Amino acid sequence: MSHYIPNTEKDREEMLRKIGVSSFKELLKDIPEEAFFRGKLDLPGPLSELEVETEIRKLAKENVSDLKIFAGGGIYDHFIPAVIDQIIMRSEFYTSYTPYQAEVSQGTLQTMFEYQSMICELTGMEVANASMYDGASALAEAALMALRIKQDRNKILVASSINPFYRDVLLSYAHGQKTPVEFVKYRNDGTINIQDLKEKIDGDTAGFIFQHPNFFGILEDPFRISEIVKSAGAVLIVSVNPISLGMLAPPGDYGADIVVGEGQPLGLPVSFGGPLLGIFASKLEYIRSMPGRISGMTEDVEGNRGFVMTLQTREQHIRRERATSNICSNQQLCATAAAIYMSLLGKEGIKEVAEQSFYKAHYLRELLLKSGINSPFGGHFFNEFVVELPAPAKKVVDDMLKYNILAGIALDQFGYPENWLLVSVTEKRRREELEEYANKLKEVI
Repeated sequence: MSHYIPNTEKDREEMLRKIGVSSFKELLKDIPEEAFFRGKLDLPGPLSELEVETEIRKLAKENVSDLKIFAGGGIYDHFIPAVIDQIIMRSEFYTSYTPYQAEVSQGTLQTMFEYQSMICELTGMEVANASMYDGASALAEAALMALRIKQDRNKILVASSINPFYRDVLLSYAHGQKTPVEFVKYRNDGTINIQDLKEKIDGDTAGFIFQHPNFFGILEDPFRISEIVKSAGAVLIVSVNPISLGMLAPPGDYGADIVVGEGQPLGLPVSFGGPLLGIFASKLEYIRSMPGRISGMTEDVEGNRGFVMTLQTREQHIRRERATSNICSNQQLCATAAAIYMSLLGKEGIKEVAEQSFYKAHYLRELLLKSGINSPFGGHFFNEFVVELPAPAKKVVDDMLKYNILAGIALDQFGYPENWLLVSVTEKRRREELEEYANKLKEVI
């Protein structure tokens, strides 16, 4: 490796002396000793191109292409029209990531603008950015934005029924900012404990974050929650599944200040969990506190329509000390795919995807309840639900794979009972697949 680094040993010693450390390892002192790798990397030797191709083909055969997916938890197996891939494969889209020079980036800037406009229409909000990295980082950034809006307040209040991955990212951000995070309990039906919310929200609460539908798939009462949060003077932040907005009231209707979510259901493949797309929208009055990039539409001196970078988080060119976030990019190709998906389906198409997911999920849950399987929650739900199995959920998931069925997410990994299974249903699942799921599940348990 040292052959490719132009610095000599003397150069390195001088640099270390300048910054006041004796060795490179001293720069890594915050990393625990046990985290360092001590052994030798078990890497194969060099291969020819032909040998590499043979190895990759062999590995590819291990993939299951006809898996029937009933796992959700934030990433969903929706149908993706083939035209989306055909459009985003055009070189104008998959190579155009630099929107700073407006005169040569009109396509990129317009795509950002169209995506932002569609997200505003879907969420009922006034302004949206050109996307964040994923739903988790969007939620954490929303918490920091609430602190900027309410500068005299210090605490973030969060529903404990949010996605555990989002919770972990939020706690990481909050730890860096030395911001206290407090959690509101959920009731036996899976919804937010309103009494606990009333008791914990106070004059030091900058914002309250909840998920609707929540991690268990349960629908909250957003209008009642909004009333409580607004009366306390806090910022209302909601994380949404964008497809659910084909049926549910948009957050703008119940007074949300900031709306975030995972945009993967809008035309992006499951793809082993990424790349993803963070949705971020807010009220117009908070636009200067918003992270991310925002594209705007304007006219040139000759009256021609044009698109420009209107705002950007990092203030990369000037005033960097006023940056609202260290996120300096956006998921442009993913946002383009989402914009194509939304334009292809339109309002009625997204409504149909939502309704099919809703009714099919309810049909499957009824089949499972009739077969003697219980659910720990009785609340209303959208397209996923939790069941209580008479066996460890992880073992059931493993056993169901032999039928090419990914049965759901075993929730013991998040600290819930080991027999809880989170099951998700999308419009892709046919009636016979739902019935097969119920029958095979009965067999394996």
